[in-house]
Amino acid sequence: MGKLVTILFLCSMVIVQGIDEGPKAVEHWFKNLSQKKEKVTKLHFYFHDTISGKNPTAIQVAQANTTSQSPTSFGATFVMDDPLTVGPESNSTIIGRAQGIFASAGMEELGFLMTLNYVFTCAEYNGSTLSILGRNPIFHTYREMSIVGGSGVFRLARGIATAKTYWFNATSLNAIVEYNVIVIHYE
Repeated sequence: MGKLVTILFLCSMVIVQGIDEGPKAVEHWFKNLSQKKEKVTKLHFYFHDTISGKNPTAIQVAQANTTSQSPTSFGATFVMDDPLTVGPESNSTIIGRAQGIFASAGMEELGFLMTLNYVFTCAEYNGSTLSILGRNPIFHTYREMSIVGGSGVFRLARGIATAKTYWFNATSLNAIVEYNVIVIHYE
């Protein structure tokens, strides 16, 4: 619990930190990779996907000619910039953003193809990202998506992001999704 309190404190302050991403710094990091140790980090946060209202964080940008006749909205494509928060409440501390694209890719079952980055904006992960790619069958209790890379402290990351819907409004299509992430990266 102490780490969570520290993260909340640091996120409430304006912090400019991160890892040097210049070409020479990256080359130096790679040269020293054999001396680095793998580290497992567990993260827990909430993803607020707002499709409707005055300030949507996800908007539809494309659809197929047949999307409106499809029971799964097959072909509907969205771009998102959703807040990631410590808790499920709308006023919870923001620790980053989920930025990317999701598209309805299932003809028989509603399932999204997710391609996105978790962009962290506070504490020790400030300026770092995790890249997610996977299938998200949103009516399953748990959905597992692959972490296929990252940047900053998460360079060469790999792991699993497990999603579970915390709250969903069928009228507005707004949702809050709980994420548990286990990622392997280097210290």
